[in-house]
Amino acid sequence: MSKAVKKIVIVGGGTAGWLTAAIVAAQHKTNRCDGLQIVLVESSDIPTVGVGEGTWPTMKNTLQQIGLKESEVFARCHATFKQGGKFVDWVQDTGDFYYHPFTVPLGYGRIDLAPYVDKIENYAVESNFQHHVCEAGLAPRSMAEAEYKGQCNYAYHLDAGEFAEVLKEHCKNNLNVTQVIGTVEKVNLTDDGAIASITLKSNEQIDADLFVDCTGFASLLLGQTLDVPFISADKVLFNDSALALHMPYEDVTSPIASHTIATGQSAGWIWDIGLTHRRGVGHVYSSQYLSDDEAEVNLRRYLGPRSDDIPVRKISFQSGHRAQVWKKNCVAVGMAAGFVEPLEATAIMLVEISARFIADNIPPDDSLMPIIEKRFNQQMAYRWSRIIDFLKLHYMLTKRPEPYWQAHTELASIPQSLQDDLALWKYRGPITADFDAAIELFPAASYQYVLYGMGFKPDFSRQPHLYNDQANAEKIMTRNQQLTQQLLQTLPPHREYIERWLHTQNMR
Repeated sequence: MSKAVKKIVIVGGGTAGWLTAAIVAAQHKTNRCDGLQIVLVESSDIPTVGVGEGTWPTMKNTLQQIGLKESEVFARCHATFKQGGKFVDWVQDTGDFYYHPFTVPLGYGRIDLAPYVDKIENYAVESNFQHHVCEAGLAPRSMAEAEYKGQCNYAYHLDAGEFAEVLKEHCKNNLNVTQVIGTVEKVNLTDDGAIASITLKSNEQIDADLFVDCTGFASLLLGQTLDVPFISADKVLFNDSALALHMPYEDVTSPIASHTIATGQSAGWIWDIGLTHRRGVGHVYSSQYLSDDEAEVNLRRYLGPRSDDIPVRKISFQSGHRAQVWKKNCVAVGMAAGFVEPLEATAIMLVEISARFIADNIPPDDSLMPIIEKRFNQQMAYRWSRIIDFLKLHYMLTKRPEPYWQAHTELASIPQSLQDDLALWKYRGPITADFDAAIELFPAASYQYVLYGMGFKPDFSRQPHLYNDQANAEKIMTRNQQLTQQLLQTLPPHREYIERWLHTQNMR
């Protein structure tokens, strides 16, 4: 007989656990007499990894849907705006750079400006104003615009630890999520291999109808207990290590970058994320090509002498994902499901997407669980494939000579799906029809920004009759120049905006 789904237990806290709890609870109005009960079990003695400090623009909608004020998140999480990514020295190590901005190109979906720009590397400059907004260190909106609004599309940089605390407080005080402090001692299975309950070290036993594994790299429920294998992506994405540190600003008035800065190194890259009170900086690299000591030398050279006394934290990881993300009555979210290097901030975005699927698909009874399991696994397999392809695209077009970078250009390291895409893009570039699935993570615009930013120019002359709209293209590019000048004159500096805005919100 089928059993009603009335109780969900999330094992593990941090951003993954509490964000999942918030999204599901906000949608289901939990713990009412006829509603869903959500319990989150977290151990007080297991530190969170806390790698991710960047989000994707989807977070704007998520915060609104769970009922948080944007100004509260900024004030409590030292948050800043993120308008995209700046990729420095990824092509030739000569100070070259390009942007992957979050605002789509002008004319997007109607006309691709790539055939009409003089220099393909300037695609983001010619088709989008956000490159200049970021270079000028400006906020994505003016003081006259309301929360969650803005002339430029944006996401957030935030302190991941503080963000988890805000989510925890919101879940407990406003969304009726029950918190249990305890460490899982044993996972108990049913006769058919599903999870029946967990036993804590205190001997307390907690049962549920659905278990959500947010135990990070340990993957305690899905990986260790249900024995779902891990599929490595290390033949495609070589990085397996990171050194991270917190870098103070020179003074309280130092400008804050409104984008993530990713700077190529001899065997990896350095991320640089500006919060209001510090920068989060780290070096992602491959231990096959670079030692920890060499990576630390690179990192401190990038930061200068002021970093000499700041300790670094080593993080080891393996890029890849579980073969199934949902098995029986257990679904993994966050690093328990998989992880790829922090390029393009996919980690928190995948938590949002996974939690939203769970919230949308909790069945009235467990007889429908196999259908939901099948669909989610199909979707996530596709998403992991797309993410790995998109990240690989950042590396494989490089002209840098170091062995690490050259290895990324070898055909054997490029997934066949990406090779197929590139075969088409050699003559027409990415178009929206290439990314028309309802579950796409990155639109065609994202691929255009990276592909063209890396200097890849399709041979549009193969079908010249398709590109005879020069007048319209020039009109759009002229309009972009006008918008750029307007925004450069009206948008405030990033730090100044945040300080004035929070002051008006009485949040400081």
